[in-house]
Amino acid sequence: MERGKFIDVAADEDKHPEWKTLTSRQKPLEERKDDIRSPFARDYTRILHSTAYRRLKHKTQVFFNVGNDHICTRMEHVNHVESVSTTIAQWLGLNVELARAIAIGHDLGHAPFGHQGEQVIKDLARKYLGDNFWHEKNGLRFVDKIELLEDSKGRYSNLALTYAVRDGIISHCGEVDENGLKPRTELIDLDFFETPGQYPPATWEGCVVKIADKIAYLGRDIEDAMTLGFLSKTAHSKLLKMARAYDERAMNTTVIMHNMIVDICQNSSPEKGICMSPSIYKQMVDLRDFNNKYIYKHPRFKPFKKYSELILRQIFNVLYRCYRERRTIYCLKDKLSFAPQLLKTFSEWLARYCTADIVPDEKLQGSKSLKDISHECENEKIYEDLSDRKLYVQSILDFIAGMTDRFAIEVFNELIMYN
Repeated sequence: MERGKFIDVAADEDKHPEWKTLTSRQKPLEERKDDIRSPFARDYTRILHSTAYRRLKHKTQVFFNVGNDHICTRMEHVNHVESVSTTIAQWLGLNVELARAIAIGHDLGHAPFGHQGEQVIKDLARKYLGDNFWHEKNGLRFVDKIELLEDSKGRYSNLALTYAVRDGIISHCGEVDENGLKPRTELIDLDFFETPGQYPPATWEGCVVKIADKIAYLGRDIEDAMTLGFLSKTAHSKLLKMARAYDERAMNTTVIMHNMIVDICQNSSPEKGICMSPSIYKQMVDLRDFNNKYIYKHPRFKPFKKYSELILRQIFNVLYRCYRERRTIYCLKDKLSFAPQLLKTFSEWLARYCTADIVPDEKLQGSKSLKDISHECENEKIYEDLSDRKLYVQSILDFIAGMTDRFAIEVFNELIMYN
């Protein structure tokens, strides 16, 4: 098996003709003369230190089970994607640091309660904003507009990731079956993305992460389904039959990952793209179809769907009723005094992203006033002065999208305890 077939097309400074654009940032980062990291390695650590990444450990991947330490969370999924992407990129001769950065950041800002939570926010965005919500686009929004990091002077600003990593995040959609992934040739404005999977990634490394995303979730979802007793005897028999077709005794995460990773490394080339052999590609499609039939559409998901929708819609409705244009933050205390956790966190959220002139000089269960929080944040004030109701709705949806399952439940419990 030939190694390094993609060395000449990797996103490296001395090889890629668009290196300057791939490493460009919307805003320069703080200069560090002794920094030994590459631009993509620096992106990786900025994502690693972000709040959105930390919250992935308490976000549902597929199965809602906040009390079970052995069920895959969104963070574990991201780590699987990073592992698969790193292995493939390293063997093919691609930029491993870029692949790792895209992989670790690809699900930032994903809604709580997995795809069901995403559907709830999608419905709310369509109704109140006339806009389409999808998690790849929201991931880009989070790294561009939402996530803040503190610098050495105590100032908070946006992540300002490189173009290549931002592109990999918004273009990672793996819902469409395709074999032979190749990067697009034009480095377009990423705001041009209007639907999931509309454009392929701009780099080979982004293509690797896109296929690694699918490899990572197929087997892990099967393992969790078996652990939780989702699979019937019929489903077990079909799974065993698929395994025997490839001379395997089991279908699990490690078996599926190994077979597909090796197959991609054997069959991919700059001419054919990032691809699998016909037999392994068929296995991937068969497993996806199996999961759709026996796991994702399982009737045991119905209570979870209703529960998560109730929680997120109730949080949205309570906050939506608090709108008072420029006076909104002042009015939150009167409206939400019964829910101190929701009052504090949402008020601080608005303080970070609204213009300072509408933020009150008031402390809410903390040492810093809302005004102090506003002044230490040098990010783009994306909600402006809240005079536009749509910007306020967007602030609520961003706030909810950033929540963990656990926090959403805690806030909801505040609301029902009051009622």
